Amino acid sequence: MKSNATQVVFVFVPDLVVLYPAMRNTLFCRLLSQTITRTFHSITEKVDGGDLQGSNWGGKERHPVCIYKVPMDIRGVEPKAYSPRIISIGPYHHGEEERLQKMEKLKKQSFHRLFQSTQPNGVKLDTVKNAMEELEQEARSCYEDEIKISREDFVEMMLVDGCFVIELLRELKQHIFRYAPSIQRWMLPTLRRDMIMLENQLAFCVLQKLFDLTSCSTESNTSLRDQALHFFAPLRQRDPTLNCISKEVTRRHFLDLFRSNILPTVEEKNKRSDSYKNTETKGMETNLTNTMRSATELGEAGFIIKKDKARLLHIDLEKGRLNKRVLKIPPLYIDDYKGTLFRNMVAFEQCHRECKPYVTSYLFFFDGLINSAEDVELLHHKKVIHHSLGRDKEVAKLVNSLCKEIAFDGYESYLQKFVADANK
Repeated sequence: MKSNATQVVFVFVPDLVVLYPAMRNTLFCRLLSQTITRTFHSITEKVDGGDLQGSNWGGKERHPVCIYKVPMDIRGVEPKAYSPRIISIGPYHHGEEERLQKMEKLKKQSFHRLFQSTQPNGVKLDTVKNAMEELEQEARSCYEDEIKISREDFVEMMLVDGCFVIELLRELKQHIFRYAPSIQRWMLPTLRRDMIMLENQLAFCVLQKLFDLTSCSTESNTSLRDQALHFFAPLRQRDPTLNCISKEVTRRHFLDLFRSNILPTVEEKNKRSDSYKNTETKGMETNLTNTMRSATELGEAGFIIKKDKARLLHIDLEKGRLNKRVLKIPPLYIDDYKGTLFRNMVAFEQCHRECKPYVTSYLFFFDGLINSAEDVELLHHKKVIHHSLGRDKEVAKLVNSLCKEIAFDGYESYLQKFVADANK
């Protein structure tokens, strides 16, 4: 039975793409792939309680691909959200356009500073280059699309881009992550935005190797992971009590690291998983829907909406006094860069089959919750929404655009049971 389930996923879907390659990035093909994958999850759990992410099917290792080109229909909604403005990291945008060339000079300056003979770390360039050559095939296999540059150029790109990234983090750490003397102040928020993009990544194993090889004995023991999360902290919530660094993070690349740090806790995942299983056993008796009622409609139906001090994706529904239902939502801060962040996390979840769609589920929840400027005004009054976009209408427009062209199966949502309960 287990081998038959494996055949369904690994024969049917690839054959479909081979026969019709133009369908690879279509909404239909991605939704079909997700549905079959969900069926496979269900079958393997029933057979032996197996975990898709933790198993090696047929003795083979998991597919290493984790850095993708954003599918064309998703990119078409907001193309600028997926293309770097000032810096390319990794091969996908390497050597592109004049606007990225200024940072090429800064990257090479950072690279040469690191390997100056006067540096206290005493690292030899040959040692680091040899390590990158050994990692070249592993790093290249992380990209979904074929990288059509030579081995020598690929190794040079890993060296120059990777050394710039880790030296930038070290420089920022010396100045409490407020500024870096080697770059102009206006560049920092744009660099942060560019470096979180799905197409603008180096594999974390490359960065970790460079970080380890170029560390000096006098350097503090702050890990690369922690330095990266501090660097991206302005993209997270502004409440300092919500900015703790989770130990339960994966690190395929910076976007994956950031995303995994805002996911629900293990306890929250287990709670959602139990709710999902309970609902699944009811079959068609439960009227499942992906769409949450709007904030205005919930208010008219007697719901109480409250700000909650929890992780961003931790949304709860409970009974209050007089049996009134209370929807507890952590505050969401929306600014000019939040759209880019969310779009790239969703694109990663859509492309990477080992990711459960937590961020996608969260955004579909808010897509239903906000239908108008009045909904934004109500949530702002409840201190659930904060924004710097000027008008509430612009917030509603942004939130409602984040889920366009996204293939989503409500059964995969960690909020599915809560949405169903709230819509009763």
